[in-house]
Amino acid sequence: MTRFFQFETDFVESLRCIPMHVRMKLDTCGVKLKLHHWHQLNPQERQALVSMPCTTPEESRAYREFLQNLVVHRAGESAKDLPVDPNPPWLDASRIPLETQEKAAELNIYLSLDQWAQLAPSQRFALIKLSRPSHENKNFLPALKEFNLA
Repeated sequence: MTRFFQFETDFVESLRCIPMHVRMKLDTCGVKLKLHHWHQLNPQERQALVSMPCTTPEESRAYREFLQNLVVHRAGESAKDLPVDPNPPWLDASRIPLETQEKAAELNIYLSLDQWAQLAPSQRFALIKLSRPSHENKNFLPALKEFNLA
């Protein structure tokens, strides 16, 4: 069963927004799923995307194919492709991305490499995503608190 983050509790029951675990799968399989595509999926399809594994290359291909078929069926168009990073930063416990360090520093929080290394890849992924300037950052501090970093 997929564990959602506490900072997502306001929307995970209804899955009205794309949960971080699904966002991580999207980056892993190379699909840019827009929120309007997500909204066109029914609850069972959204839950399938939450539950489906996407860690091995085979799972990633299957996830991508399943997702793209759903989007084409529901929206009449494919979701855009994203390049897949062969060494995604959330799997690198030895380096904190600069944007994440800077976002934490804005809150007077300084992350140590040891703290970063102790996080699960999904937690590192969430902090990386939430620290990007293009993302709504209201959940960055709640995520830091949830991960015992603030």
